[in-house]
Parts: sequence; C-alpha cells; structure tokens
Amino acid sequence: MELEFERCYRAVDSRDQRFDGWFYTAVTSTGIYCKPSCPAITPKRANVTFYPSAAAAQKAGFRACKRCRPDAAPGSPEWDVRADTVGRAMRLIGDGVVDREGVPGLAARLGYTERHLHRMLTEELGAGPLALARAQRAQTARILVETTDLGLAEIAFAAGFGSVRQFNDTIKEVYGGPPSTLRQKLPKASESGVVNLRLAYRPPLHAPALLEFLAARAIPGIEDVTDGTYRRTLTLPHGPGEVALTPIPGHGSSAHVAATLTLKDVRDLAPAVARCRRLLDLDADPEAVDATLGADDKLARTVDKEPGVRVPRAVDGFETAVRAIVGQQISVSATRTILGKIAKAAATTGFPDAAAVADLPDEAFPMPTARRETIKGLARAVAAGTVDLDLGADREELVESLVALPGIGAWTAGYVAMRATGDPDVFLPTDLAVRRGARALGLPDDPETLEAHAANWRPWRSYALIRLWRNA
Repeated sequence: MELEFERCYRAVDSRDQRFDGWFYTAVTSTGIYCKPSCPAITPKRANVTFYPSAAAAQKAGFRACKRCRPDAAPGSPEWDVRADTVGRAMRLIGDGVVDREGVPGLAARLGYTERHLHRMLTEELGAGPLALARAQRAQTARILVETTDLGLAEIAFAAGFGSVRQFNDTIKEVYGGPPSTLRQKLPKASESGVVNLRLAYRPPLHAPALLEFLAARAIPGIEDVTDGTYRRTLTLPHGPGEVALTPIPGHGSSAHVAATLTLKDVRDLAPAVARCRRLLDLDADPEAVDATLGADDKLARTVDKEPGVRVPRAVDGFETAVRAIVGQQISVSATRTILGKIAKAAATTGFPDAAAVADLPDEAFPMPTARRETIKGLARAVAAGTVDLDLGADREELVESLVALPGIGAWTAGYVAMRATGDPDVFLPTDLAVRRGARALGLPDDPETLEAHAANWRPWRSYALIRLWRNA
C-alpha cells in the first residue's frame, strides 16, 4: 500500500477520522504510533512517519498510543474491496487462520509458497503474516485483560501466544507496560466466557437498514432481532458461541456497535469479532460509497435520505449459500421457515455445517426434489473442499465453482459472492425486487438496460443493490 506523505499529513493535521484504519501515524520523538484522528498529537513534519498497518509500526519499534488506541480503529476498507491475494490473506489473518494453522496453512489456502506470501505482504503492508498475526494477538489479549476475569496466563494462550513470556514481552512492547497495567482500565466481566466490547466503524451507519434486512431473514432458533439488538449463534473454530450486537449512533469515536460475546472457548474471540465486523460491514468506507452512488441523479435522493447503508454480509459462507438456494423463487418468510426446519433436523448448535447437511435424510428438506439435490450437492462439494466458501476464497473461482453445480445459476452465485466473500461490486439485474426498486426510482427496469446503467456505480454495485431492494 503506497502512502503519499502530504495526503497523510493533511489527514493527521486535521484529525480526519475518515482515515482511521487506512494508515497509522508514528511519531519518532515519542516512539508512539496513533490513529490519524488522535487528539493527543500535533506532530512536526520531521518527526512523522506513516505506516500501512499497526503491525508495520510495531515492527519498526513504535508502541500503541494509550489515548486513541489505534489497534481498535476500524479495519482498512481496502481489504473488503480488493479480491487479490493480499486482500484475501488479510481477511484470513483477521479470522485467526495463522493462529490455528500457522503461516504454512495460510499459504496453502492461498496457493502460494510461504516465502512468496511473506514477500507480497511485506511489500504492501510493511510486515509479514507472522507480524500481522502478532499485532492481532496483542489486540485480542488487551480485550481479554480489560474485560474478563481470566488469569493472565490463561489469556496468553487464549490470545494465541506460545508462552507467557512471549505474551508479557509483546504487551510491554506494544502498549508500553506489563499486562497488569491494562487490567485497571475497565470493569471486569461478570460472567466467565462473556466479553463485552465496542466495535468501531466509520460513520455514517444506517443501522435500521441492516437490522431490517437481518430481521426479515432471521432463521428461527439461530438468530433474531429484538429492540434494536441482533442476536445469533456462532459456529467458531473451537466451539459454539453467541453474540448480541446493538448499533449505537454517534459521531466520530463515540459511534460504535456494542457487542456481547458468549464464548465456550476464549481462543475464539478474534475470529468472532472478525465475523461480527464482516456481518455488519463495519470496515466499509460509507462516504466513498455514497459519493459514487449519489452522483447518479436517480439515486441521489435515497442516498441523501439514508446515508451509510451497508451490505449485510455473513458469519458462515455455507449457511449463506444454502439460504440462497432455498430462497430461489419463494418468499423471504417461506425461506426462513424451511431453513429453520433444516437446522432443527440437524440438531446442532447453530446452523449445521456442510457434512451435517449432506448426511440429513431427504425428509429434512421440505422442498422440491431438484432443489434438495442441489443443496446436498453443494454440501458434498464444500465438505470435500472442491467449493471454497471461506472468507479468503477467490471470488471469481467461487462463482465458477458454484455455477458448475447442477441447480445453481448466476443469481445464486452472485448473491453468495456478495454476502459470503464481501464482494462490493455484485449486481443482479434479473432479480424481480431489484427491477421493482429501479422502476420506483425512475431507473430502467429492463435487465440488460439496467445492467448497462449500473456500470456507473462501480465498484459499489452491491451497495446500490441493497438500496434498490429497499425501494422495491
């Protein structure tokens, strides 16, 4: 990631919060790195260096600012937009793959050698996969120290450190003091396994649009939306979990989503946080999206009326794919009912995985035979590894592998790419609700003409799609 000094310095000088998470400001005279919006710094040009990641700043010997807490800034929206290897790698590192599988596992998922992957990440981010994962471990450890009653030794291993000494050294290096000093910051959690935290985002955030979308599609027994809070079960690498997410409106750093995570295994904190952030699209750059869409006269009014509409994504790619197949040519409410019956038949905590769905009896699928076989075919392909629905999946390869399966067409594959992998530029011109929404806004509703017009909305056509659905 190339950082232009003048542009970065102007952002820091004006304390522009829009750039939080895009880059980090290191002050050589203090040895501290901060968010661009940090109120504690007015650095001289000669004392400033900019880094594309917190890991790069830490690697250069800078420690995190205790006031602005740069490690808690929204993630860079670049990783959601980019579909290349570096973007995919960052999504997988955020989900804890390096902690669970090591750098060899990350490289294998991406189809590169460890050496080549290290070179690509270092060139872009100033740090390799181990340093990037280490920065994430430090943030996870800080959250656990501040918000739980776990012993420090337990936290060390829960956060992914190989030893207590490594944990102590890292926290001291990153935060400028031993772990015990962090424990004084916030009150402890009242219940073991419960973690309360704030998920930052870049305002504006149109929370009603997110909650309405999720509420309409909530699977009975898996998720629900009540009184402005979204709740659901999570299937995590080390066990089940639950989350409650409540968007809190505000400006600047006061804007956040209050999250309560109940984890069977606290090692799942980092992937749980990453999946919740992706579900609510919290790392998006809404001003960039709205500027592009608002430039279209037909969309300008809805953008002005509802700024910050996000793309509701997913915590489980396979679950999203099954949703898409079940929902073909039936109502949203009917889809919910059928998905609830499938989940109940599997008798699992959370939505069943691919292997469990593949083994379900035919009577567990209250739908036409062809559609049932499509779901079972998908489940077998995912379980066998021939279809990759992980966060770091190659988006083009995913679409190709999905449409190669009997019963899955372009609409289903596109919907899955948008929600499961976070592709920001999906458009579904043949969708009936999309065409209705387009007609309501004075846009052409013929699929071919509409698709040609939608080229003006690149690379944010997924966000336009959500707006058309809302106007249907």
